[in-house]
Amino acid sequence: MDSSLTAAILIVSTTAALDPLTDASAAVLREVLDIDGAGKWTVADEKIVSDNVIDIQKQIMQWTDGPDAPNFIITTGGTGFAVSDATPEAVASLLHKQAPGLVHAMLSSSLAVTPFAMMSRPAAGVRNRTVIVTLPGSPKGAKENLQAIIKTLPHAFRHTKPSSKTLSNDPTLGPTRRHRESPYPMVSVDDALAMIDEFTPQPEIVHSKVDQDIIGSVLAEEVKAHEHVPAFRASIVDGYAVVAPKDGKLKGVFPVVGVSHAAPGEIGALKEGQIARITTGAPLPPGATSVIMVEDTVLRSMTDDGKEEKEVEIQAEGVKEGENVREVGSDVKQGTTILSKGEQISGVGGEIGLLASVGVAEANVYKRPVIGILSTGDEIVEYNRPGALKLGEVRDTNRITLISAAKEWGYDVVDLGIAKDKSNSLEETLRSGLRQADLLITTGGVSMGELDLLKPTIERSLGGTIHFGRVAMKPGKPTTFATVPVKDNAGKRVHKVIFSLPGNPASALVTFHLFVLPSLHKQSGIYPVGLPKVPVVLGHDFPMDPRPEYHRAVLTVGEDGQLTANSTGGQRSSRVGSLRSANALLCMPSGKGKMEKGSKVHALLLNPVRSS
Repeated sequence: MDSSLTAAILIVSTTAALDPLTDASAAVLREVLDIDGAGKWTVADEKIVSDNVIDIQKQIMQWTDGPDAPNFIITTGGTGFAVSDATPEAVASLLHKQAPGLVHAMLSSSLAVTPFAMMSRPAAGVRNRTVIVTLPGSPKGAKENLQAIIKTLPHAFRHTKPSSKTLSNDPTLGPTRRHRESPYPMVSVDDALAMIDEFTPQPEIVHSKVDQDIIGSVLAEEVKAHEHVPAFRASIVDGYAVVAPKDGKLKGVFPVVGVSHAAPGEIGALKEGQIARITTGAPLPPGATSVIMVEDTVLRSMTDDGKEEKEVEIQAEGVKEGENVREVGSDVKQGTTILSKGEQISGVGGEIGLLASVGVAEANVYKRPVIGILSTGDEIVEYNRPGALKLGEVRDTNRITLISAAKEWGYDVVDLGIAKDKSNSLEETLRSGLRQADLLITTGGVSMGELDLLKPTIERSLGGTIHFGRVAMKPGKPTTFATVPVKDNAGKRVHKVIFSLPGNPASALVTFHLFVLPSLHKQSGIYPVGLPKVPVVLGHDFPMDPRPEYHRAVLTVGEDGQLTANSTGGQRSSRVGSLRSANALLCMPSGKGKMEKGSKVHALLLNPVRSS
């Protein structure tokens, strides 16, 4: 992001216009811009006007309609219900685009503090290329409102002041004309994730059979039961179906007049004073009201051939109507919602079993994107190529590793092989991948070398947009996220996502889980996206880095339920072994020195946690 975003502050107060010393809001807003804005902001101008619509509009237009318009205008004051409060009306009529999301964020934040926030009437939107928001006049209210939106605002200015400049190298100019420093702004991990969420396509709905292939899919509609479960009155136990008297007294010897097994077939009706042998899950004979467990009976006589029961004594007391009986629809009633929109069909079996039990054979789900995976580089050779490596050759670790990771998360993969460091070859492979897959992952070719051709190929050959090309993190700084316009099978223009990950194996795997997985989840309809985050305690001292680091670690859980993290060892980005046995990425903050044993941090879970 730009490190010199500009803001202008407009104090709307007749009192402060007469005596500027009475204003206390401006200093508070400058402090929020400086501290909560992470040093990205410069206050370019600050003015005070009276509670007058013309004065307010005149000052705003002077700022927004000139060549040096600020990125952001903040007004404070005049948003209440007093007769003189007219700031929202003055600003709203100047806006070219409304920003209801900013208004919602500000009101939600303030309402969480005090119900009186509902008395504020904020307005927000864009005039020309400047974002404008109106804040309350009280310093406290103004601070709370600005803090609610300041961290995500820099992302908005990528769109209010877009750059059409292509930042990548022109490969035809040779190494003497290449960039010596990356032209791509360094973005935070949070900003990168926000851009991924914004530019990842919405999920597509498809019709699917209810079979093993639906596992992992997310329902795009609520599903209702097509029939009752059970569809008939069924026995819960092995025993004897009876007609229970009203007083519950059933002790005595009864003739066995029939048998009901858990198999389709006709069953004779049962009269009072008769019983029928019945198995678990079998339908009750017509007329039967209850079932007595076989354990509460004694055989008193049998047929002459000794193969069938003739009379059985019932020893149970207080038999109630409906005892040991599953009534029709007692598990699931026909027409009731059994699964909600947005629920994922897990591999545990509960959801697919429920669908099958009520006769649902098909359902609308969100399509799981197909992933194309490609390695790049003249030095890369197949991992399984026989023979010794030549000087400079490197076995392709990334492709098989990322294919395995993608399949583990339930996604189908197209293996696009290895592309050499030649623009035409790379472009051809990328175009082929875009035809076959919904999302592409490439590794290598995103740093500063003269043969790092991915960014220029995406921008110059494919007409794509690189949304970010560097991230403030370790490992994975060169991670690149782009979208490319293509035509779908119907000839409609759509955008597909390309993630260009670093060539170092550990970096590629970390950035796959941190950035690619949330994009895959969004396209699949899975929410929340990304890896689950949990608090952990460090099991030993951990070194810190000037950049936020995603440290590969093993989490274990103690008898007290505490999660403890221990490093997998050396964290060099080329060392894929740092992910061997790792089940978490520790979210280590930037800093110097070390974080001591026992310190608390958050961890992103890659795999199940082990017991210590």
